[in-house]
Formats: sequence, structure tokens, C-alpha cells
Amino acid sequence: MRKFGAAFALGAFFVSGLGPAAAQSWPPWADNAFDRRLWGYDRDSRWERPEQAQPRESRRPGSEGGDVREGGARPDIAPEAPPVVAFAHDFPGNSIVIDTGGRKLYYVLPDKRAYEYAISVGREGFNWTGTETVSRKQAWPDWHPPAEMRERDPKLPEKMTGGLQNPLGAMALYLGNTLYRIHGTNDAKSIGRAASSGCFRMLNPHVLHLASMAEIGTTVNVVSALPRGQEVSRAPAPEAAPRAYRQPTAPDRSEAPSEVLPNYRALRDYTLGGR
Repeated sequence: MRKFGAAFALGAFFVSGLGPAAAQSWPPWADNAFDRRLWGYDRDSRWERPEQAQPRESRRPGSEGGDVREGGARPDIAPEAPPVVAFAHDFPGNSIVIDTGGRKLYYVLPDKRAYEYAISVGREGFNWTGTETVSRKQAWPDWHPPAEMRERDPKLPEKMTGGLQNPLGAMALYLGNTLYRIHGTNDAKSIGRAASSGCFRMLNPHVLHLASMAEIGTTVNVVSALPRGQEVSRAPAPEAAPRAYRQPTAPDRSEAPSEVLPNYRALRDYTLGGR
């Protein structure tokens, strides 16, 4: 019993020597016994489940009570113009037309031409059509995933600051009062696919080029397919009637021009009647 009491007192002495601050931090002697990364321990804040642990430099508490992720670097990106194509459709100039079926975005120019950008559109169940206007433009925008999106993916933060890691890319054009945007992306493999939750993704150099022309108030028409060009209806030309086959016949000499023939009878009479 005396040995047990001595051991208990000795243990209490070492624990009390750590102090209040040590009781809230990772004990130095435990570095060799446990791997903090396996347990998702955050020295400066709290214990977290391993699947929710994030690097300290990319995650911090947000003002909303949730967490904020850093979006990373914001390098200078030069705008890049896409090809100019023929655009024989009845949309006004200086407007944006999004063909979700063709996965193309057009900025309409005069003379029936347009800039043609490859884009990513909403996946099945998230695609939509309609008319909106550009209500805001923001370089390196912050991203606030909607609650519905966070319910589908609990690993998403409540906010991510603008940067290369931010899925909104280098520029976002906000559409009316909706949650939808035309925005940049670093994921070039997603372009040309139906992969978003209703927004329209473009390569960062392309969205910067579009934003340099599209002003606040620009009309954005989202259609499932561009209308086909009007085709002039023409009646087919009548086929020529087949020519009847005629058996070749001997020439009709009655139709031939008359010939001046010698008068053989007069010649005979002249010969015999010379007496």
C-alpha cells in the first residue's frame, strides 16, 4: 500500500509539473510515442478527426464560426483570345450566348461573327437555360460553397479565399441574383465536359479575355442548342421526259432535193432517128 501511494504521488508530481499550458498542448515526451498526423491533432486549436485534418497554413477559423481555406497564389495571367467564327444567329452584338449542348460560349461581334470559347457546363440535373445579365465581375473571387453543396460533400469549407486552388479561378462573372457564374478554372481536363453544379467554367486566360469585353449589364442567353440556320426551300427541277426510241429508217427520197437527170429517151431518138 505504501508503494502504491508513493507511485501515485510521483505521478501527480510529474503531471502537475507540466502546468496548465502543457495540459492543453501536445506533450513533448509523446512525440516519440505517437504520430500526431495519424490523429489529426492541431497543436494550436483542437483535436480533429483524421479525414477532416488540413494543413495549418491552408485552414483557419472563419468569422462565421466555420473554417476558411486559403486559395493560394494569385499570379499574373495574360488574357488569351479564342478563335473568331461565323455566327449567323439572331442574337444582338456585345451579348453572350452559351450553347450548353455544344459546350461553347460565344461573345457576339458585328457582321455575323463571334468569339468562340470552349467551356464546361452543368452535369445532369444541374443544367439550366434562360436569360440573365452580368451583375458583377470579380478578379480572384472568394468561394462560399452553398449549404446544399456542403451537405453533399462535408469536407468543403465554408469559405475559400481567391487563388489558384480556388475553383472559381482568376475571374468570375456573376449572373443576375443567382448562384451561377461564368468563371475560370485551372482544371483544363474539365473543359468540354458536363462537370459543374450549374456554373460555366472557362480556362483562366479565356475568362480574363471575356471579362475585358463584357460589361456589367451584358445580356447572357443560355440555350440548350443554337437554332439551325434557315434553309431556303426550293422545288426540285422537273426531270426531262425520256426521249422515245425511234427505229432508224431508210431516208425518204421524196424529201430529197430534186436532181436534174439526163433525157435518155431524147438521146435514143436522136441516135436512132438520125436517118
